Amino acid sequence: MKTISMTILLLLGLAATAVQAERIKDLASVAGVRENQLVGYGLVVGLDGTGDKTSQTQFTAQSLKSMLAQLGVVVPPGVNPKPKNVAAVMISTSLPPFAKPGQMIDVTVSSLGNAKSLRGGTLLMAPLKGADGKIYAIAQGNLIVGGLGVEGRDGSKVTVNIPSVGRIPNGATVERTVASPFANANKLVLNLHNADFTTAHRVVKAINTVIGQGTAKALDGGSIEVRAPVDPSQKVGFLSILENITLEPGEAPARVVINSRTGTVVIGSHVRVTPAAVAHGSLMVTISEQTAVSQPTPFSRGGNTEVVPQSSVQVTQEDARMFLFEPGVKLNDIVQAVNQVGAAPGDLVAILEALKEAGALRAELIVI
Repeated sequence: MKTISMTILLLLGLAATAVQAERIKDLASVAGVRENQLVGYGLVVGLDGTGDKTSQTQFTAQSLKSMLAQLGVVVPPGVNPKPKNVAAVMISTSLPPFAKPGQMIDVTVSSLGNAKSLRGGTLLMAPLKGADGKIYAIAQGNLIVGGLGVEGRDGSKVTVNIPSVGRIPNGATVERTVASPFANANKLVLNLHNADFTTAHRVVKAINTVIGQGTAKALDGGSIEVRAPVDPSQKVGFLSILENITLEPGEAPARVVINSRTGTVVIGSHVRVTPAAVAHGSLMVTISEQTAVSQPTPFSRGGNTEVVPQSSVQVTQEDARMFLFEPGVKLNDIVQAVNQVGAAPGDLVAILEALKEAGALRAELIVI
């Protein structure tokens, strides 16, 4: 019951607070101005015997032989190197918008084979590619590993965090610029983080009020088209003004969100309930088994000592009272009624689902 009370009281506090104005920067993003994911494959060397077991990960040995061949070192045919200080890894990062060649970005290095730890390793030069297959950055450097793994000869081991994943701050150099429609377009599109017709209408109204009529128009409930200067320098100043315009976004629809795994229930402030009567209780049956010894009476003939099982069945039913929802009941009334009968979070989920099935819950019920 405490979980329900704390969750709902927080929601009530948020609902009671007046809707505050928010910046367009926090409500929408410019189409095309985004990060691009990069990924690559490489080798980490210099490990203290915690690398891949090449007998089980053949691709590590193949990669090592290929790299040595490119450096002029020829491994004899049929010889399979088995070093314990090399690990095959995947490198991942995100290329920020407007990143230019020569800039440095952080990378994450993750073990691909069965390496126990990447601590103390060095990533050799590895290309990072985008979804189009082109190389956009080159990664190399010493890893910073926050995890630790120690293993004894008897098989006992202690692991802290994840030692098979590390980071390289400024570990990749940008080699290619991603084309962006920002530079030459005379129109920009703002995409709302949460599509809403009311919010889109208010964004258009706020922009036209501040900058001028006809500057913005809504394309749909999630996108707004804005006329902008063609010159990039003027466009930057224009967007600086645009993203700091404030407005009151549209309120979210009436929703009840239920996390079926954790039992968390979040009820929106606009949830309403039509007239309905609810009774919720549970029946608990407890069966205990005991054994007793039965002995014959004194001086009797032919009697035997026997073990006799005894079963005890106890039925307990909760004293749950029925509560009535009047027309147009609000969130506070729902919570008070549920708390009065001592319902747990799991009970609240059952009540809300039953109200929805009965057609009395005026809200969208979402189960995640």
